[in-house]
Amino acid sequence: MAATWVRSPIERADAHWATRCGTKSVLVLVPHVVAGTRLLDLLPLLEADHRVQIVFTDPESGENWQATHDFLRAQGGPVLPWGQARRSDVDLVLAGSTRGLDDLTAPVLLIPHGGGLGQYRPWRPPATTRPHHPELGLGPGQLVREGRVRADAIILVHDHERDLLARACPQALPAAVVAGDIALDRITASMPYRDRYRDALGATGDQQVVVVTSTWSPRSAFGRHPDLFDRVLATLPREGYRVVGALHPAIWAHHGPRQVRSWLAAALRAGLVLVPPEEGWRAALVAADHVLGDYGSATGYGAATGASILLDDNPGQPLLSGTPAEVLARHAPRWRPGRPLVPQLRAAAAARDAARLPGTVHRLLTSRPGEAGPILRRTLYRLLGLPEPAHAVPVAPVPLPNPVPA
Repeated sequence: MAATWVRSPIERADAHWATRCGTKSVLVLVPHVVAGTRLLDLLPLLEADHRVQIVFTDPESGENWQATHDFLRAQGGPVLPWGQARRSDVDLVLAGSTRGLDDLTAPVLLIPHGGGLGQYRPWRPPATTRPHHPELGLGPGQLVREGRVRADAIILVHDHERDLLARACPQALPAAVVAGDIALDRITASMPYRDRYRDALGATGDQQVVVVTSTWSPRSAFGRHPDLFDRVLATLPREGYRVVGALHPAIWAHHGPRQVRSWLAAALRAGLVLVPPEEGWRAALVAADHVLGDYGSATGYGAATGASILLDDNPGQPLLSGTPAEVLARHAPRWRPGRPLVPQLRAAAAARDAARLPGTVHRLLTSRPGEAGPILRRTLYRLLGLPEPAHAVPVAPVPLPNPVPA
């Protein structure tokens, strides 16, 4: 039993250990690091409230990663084994995916990661013949089980997603909350401190910061170009440019941190600044002058900060019309690996200015700019059945980056 049950601040059986009693319990479901980083953006909305107790769990579903367990334990909160968590009497569940929701009866707030729910999936397994659907993340297959909507609040970043939901799964529409993008709001709140993020990445006053980012899968920039970082470093003068790498957490989780560092060992010795998977990519984008990226959401966030975008070409990637990735695919120039990079970065800056990409992409990422915190806190306390605190909603800048040691 010691391996499957831990002392818990939300269990009646352990109530005799409690110092603060009668709290409302919030269970944070973290199936992987990407979802976890977005869920952590919600927790400051509950800070300084003695009426709330937060615990964490990993909803086991046959896809457990050691990286997820390590991430949870680094948060400093109680981590319940899934078998214990799903039997606990909780007041609210915060979920970054639908994994585990069918085993819980408490009210659920479901929040997307990676720029929203209403987008194409980046790939499908080769053995399947099912067509791609633009509403896949908002369809009944994801949001409904046995006639019941799986979440009491489905957080959407944009009014466009509400329109998709109305067509794809009208049954779930009453649960929809258009809250905007809290990750983007934190990036925006960080922009006044850009010089501090540049300093933390080791960029001098005259250097331009080039962020090279890749999502996961064989179709990603890193999947298609194993020498991605080596090529960039080899063609940029070191005195004028600081190259920062940001890889999707799924790459780190599946292949392992040691293997990622091993693959990038030569690039790290050549001056690559690599941010860890848990946090740092947003700080890098705040500091960025240029972003070389693929169809992943980090590229879109980079465009919203005002960085120029140089896009790794992937003509077979299905993209939903009107999403940031699709707009960038139409307007951003393509990276040509065999050509000098400095002229390509200049061309990317010219294309950014001609198409007014920062404002366009920002409007596509959120239809509630700067409002995510207040809307989300209001929703959280509605589901908890508690009056909202009187103090203002915090919008914290992202932490300073802590690069991976070379």
